Amino acid sequence: MHKISVITVCFNAAEYIEETIQSVVEQKGVEFEYIIVDGLSTDGTVDIIKRYQASIDQWVSETDGGIAEAMNKGIGLATGDYLIFLHADDYFINTDGLS
Repeated sequence: MHKISVITVCFNAAEYIEETIQSVVEQKGVEFEYIIVDGLSTDGTVDIIKRYQASIDQWVSETDGGIAEAMNKGIGLATGDYLIFLHADDYFINTDGLS
């Protein structure tokens, strides 16, 4: 079975990030890792990420040069055979979205 790397890049996404994280960590039936790259948010995003850190394989919060650089950081951390970028205001509508 192939492993999927799900990568979320975000910056000041406290309004949306919790629903995104929940939709990923609830996925069933497929091997995956979850990576979050945060651009040093100041709105509480990091506090939300920390609440879920036991279910997140890797996460970083540091300054970056924008979304493209953040996406490249995520790619650098990924170990999966396939990559999926799920933005901080997106989510899977059911628990088999990855399968």
